[in-house]
Amino acid sequence: MRKQSVTILIAVSLFFAACVNNNKQEKASNNDTTVQVARADSSRLEEVFADSAYQLTGVAVTADGRVFANYPYWLDKHSYSVVEVKNGKPVPYPDETWNSFKKGEDGQNKFVCVQAVVADDKGFLWVVDAAGIGLGKVYRSSNKLIKIDLATNRIVRIYRFQEAVAGEDSYINDIRIDNTTGYAYMTSSSNGGIVVVNINTGNSRMVLHGTPSVLSDTAYHFTQNGKELANAEGSAVKVNSDGIALSPDKAWLCYKPLTDDKLYRISTRLLRDFKTAEKVIADSVQDLGHFITTDGMEFDKAGNLYLGDLERYSIVKITPDLKMQTLVTDTTRLIWPDSYSISDDGYLYISTSQIQQMPWFNNNRNLTKYPYHIYKLKI
Repeated sequence: MRKQSVTILIAVSLFFAACVNNNKQEKASNNDTTVQVARADSSRLEEVFADSAYQLTGVAVTADGRVFANYPYWLDKHSYSVVEVKNGKPVPYPDETWNSFKKGEDGQNKFVCVQAVVADDKGFLWVVDAAGIGLGKVYRSSNKLIKIDLATNRIVRIYRFQEAVAGEDSYINDIRIDNTTGYAYMTSSSNGGIVVVNINTGNSRMVLHGTPSVLSDTAYHFTQNGKELANAEGSAVKVNSDGIALSPDKAWLCYKPLTDDKLYRISTRLLRDFKTAEKVIADSVQDLGHFITTDGMEFDKAGNLYLGDLERYSIVKITPDLKMQTLVTDTTRLIWPDSYSISDDGYLYISTSQIQQMPWFNNNRNLTKYPYHIYKLKI
């Protein structure tokens, strides 16, 4: 495994009804009510899709119930990048051509290494192509954001990025869309930062790059399989800004590094004004306190935030008053709950990517327990 692939591994807002000061936030975040919840009720998990061949990370469900998944090009064993799940089968989406990339091609108009899929509220599917094969450097400047019209199944726009926004050392990860103001927000999990995109003009900006809130706390020991997650050289794996979510009113962007338990938010008003100074943005970040480690996260319409507790094989809810509850725990099925999408009929869709079972972290032994799954949980 390439050392470079390890070092930028993986890649792989909170809106609260009333503002609270830092002391109240810390107190609330420590009020973990997980022991009062039926932790072991894993019967609530319903299987939606299973893939016994390829590793998936993202899931998106549309307003009319269509389900999509994506597959990053991390390991040599790779085929399709984006699929629609039809009758339990993966169908390349939007077509075979976009899913036909091979090393050596330029990758500008094909999926290279897709990290996330998100369905918005206006009938579009957004695809984040980090283009970091094996979590390496961006392949031939082919990282991009793709917007697909779900009504016609046609690509309507491709957003590309300047070096200063998402250069060769970036790994754009997850995304949230605000169609009301016309902005998208993406995390970069390799070098730490938030990419802000004006989806009308195509202009983009990287903010918070290298600041404390987007960098994983080196003092936190992220534990998997009974030990701290480490690479082939024995170094602890640290993944920076990853999970991201927009508050129901789109006023706050919530985000966090993957391999520690801190949670942050920032006003989207500041992010949308590209004239806002970097220092002003950095000084405006709100530290919400300690919760859990998670990969993705998602808000419901009531302002509850759903996360996957990676270290405890659980799905967790944080309420608007910052109280945390464990909804379900399952050590055999919730193996690295990765990404989330909420359906109109009140289900949380959950992908499980089993990242900690990959050869990268297990002396080149693949400990994956096939198949990879998408589940849904009534919330």
